[in-house]
Amino acid sequence: MIKYLSAARPKALTGTALLRLDFNTKDDWRMRAVLPTIAFLLRHADRIVIVSHRGRPQGVTFADGVPKGFARGLSLKKDAAELSRLLGGRTVTFIGHFRFDEIRRQVAAAPRGSIFLLENLRFSPGEEKNDPAFARHLASLADFYVNDAFAVSHRANASVAAVAKFLPHYAGIELETEIASLSRATVKPKHPVVLVLGGAKASDKLGVIAFFRKKADWFLLGGGSANTALALRGMDVKGSVRDTDPTAVPALGAIARYKNVVLPIDFVWGSAAPSMASAGSAAILDVGPKTVAAFNKKIAAARTIIWSGPLGLIETPRYAAASIAVAKAIARNRRAYSLTGGGETVMFLKQYKLDKKFSFISTGGGAMLDFLARAKLPGIEALKK
Repeated sequence: MIKYLSAARPKALTGTALLRLDFNTKDDWRMRAVLPTIAFLLRHADRIVIVSHRGRPQGVTFADGVPKGFARGLSLKKDAAELSRLLGGRTVTFIGHFRFDEIRRQVAAAPRGSIFLLENLRFSPGEEKNDPAFARHLASLADFYVNDAFAVSHRANASVAAVAKFLPHYAGIELETEIASLSRATVKPKHPVVLVLGGAKASDKLGVIAFFRKKADWFLLGGGSANTALALRGMDVKGSVRDTDPTAVPALGAIARYKNVVLPIDFVWGSAAPSMASAGSAAILDVGPKTVAAFNKKIAAARTIIWSGPLGLIETPRYAAASIAVAKAIARNRRAYSLTGGGETVMFLKQYKLDKKFSFISTGGGAMLDFLARAKLPGIEALKK
């Protein structure tokens, strides 16, 4: 059973909190989402040590515990300044090294109410290896642990999973909200249930489709998911993005035959983007207006809507039309419980000022999909032990 921070006894929260957050996004929306947890801990804990990550650093070396050789944009130093701004100017002390004995002394000597932010944990190989020794070092900095990083809770990382073995642990306020909000779509959802699935990788959606096969009334496919299904049905999709994962193709072929799967019937073609393997060749870059009309009809009647992944190449405004139209259709259906997530989709909705039109926006992408597929997330499972 998960212990939630919001229900913890004040006496249990004395001392220093080790708070796992996720700042791995283009703007501050994930940081803003965890402000209630930070405010709660400031009322009860003596000090807060925040740990997080950014990107996937390569070739990092260490000199006297100080990481070297990483891209400047991967440091969390700017995040300390940004968090300070969001907290009304409260000091957030950035620690740019991993000399844990020194960090322990610095934290222990700090006055009540102090906040620290450690450098990018992924600079250390122990983080992604879920190394117990690295987790023990992190745990030595605090008296209890709080996970409020849902977006990375599907990763078995040291600061997400292993660390919970060494400290009393709690789910943060945002993580509690994620669990409750996503569960609303998986446990007795209101029908009709409609899933809009796009994005580049169809294989990422397999678990969700499998779980919702008999729960969903309609699957509306766009992007790489639709291109893959259409190719398996025999259509020549030319240079369009599609999933070629040999372990996923058989399942995708079966999905393409589901009676409740709605595939695009018209398309917007263009030259494949330079980032695509078939750059320059003809490719489906968005779904057409007839498809949008068919999708919107299903969306208008829905009572539960889950959207994951854009329908086209939204980086180019010309190929964002279908995703905009579908987002607006979801926003218009105020009787439905609507949720979405994932950095790409959320940033897109924010760009067009549609993010506040959804019932719930998850801070997770892959974590959201895994949770909706009822998979076991290492970060959440660790909190149950």
